[in-house]
Amino acid sequence: GVPIKQIVKRTGHSRKLVCSVLRGQRSDMFRVRQSSLEEWLPWLDGRWDQGARNASALWREMRKKGFRGQIGVVSEWARRRRLAERADQSALARTPSARSIARLMTLARDDLSKSDAVLIAAIESNVPDLVTARTLIDDFQQMIRSKAVAKLSAWLEGAKASLVGSFANGVEKDIAAVRNAIISPWSNGQTEGQITKLKLIKRQMYGRAKD
Repeated sequence: GVPIKQIVKRTGHSRKLVCSVLRGQRSDMFRVRQSSLEEWLPWLDGRWDQGARNASALWREMRKKGFRGQIGVVSEWARRRRLAERADQSALARTPSARSIARLMTLARDDLSKSDAVLIAAIESNVPDLVTARTLIDDFQQMIRSKAVAKLSAWLEGAKASLVGSFANGVEKDIAAVRNAIISPWSNGQTEGQITKLKLIKRQMYGRAKD
């Protein structure tokens, strides 16, 4: 019942860490209390999936099987499990925008958070064409990183019939420039960065500069 702000103040930990613990995404902060549960975690997961959600009942079953820990340890585990499930469900309940989905689909899988990974898995299971699109996006990124220009033609053939068809058509229209971008060690990234910086300064100074 203690507010997150008070927990942060008392423990000295960051708000992000405290929220992760409360959602059940971090348990290492409580390793001492949960150490007696380590060998029981597979059994607990199995019983939970079977519908046994009462911490007291689970603890009594475990006592009969030889568990020596206190009921509070099991109750804490069950509470975090519920919080984690609630966080996953709330993430799925929100309808993401097309821009958000596009951003998540272009991120490397290892860079996704737990909730984003669950969201993407749910989206892909309902829209199989997105699985193909994501694979094509990953292949294109890998092709650029490895400078494998020989794979470009085959990639275009597969991509034009997918959800990234408009992007593939744009690549095909400017195929010479794309080939050069893949094989060339040079980049205009520095130039574009300086232009962006100048535009930012211009926007910040708009209406403020006086003659």
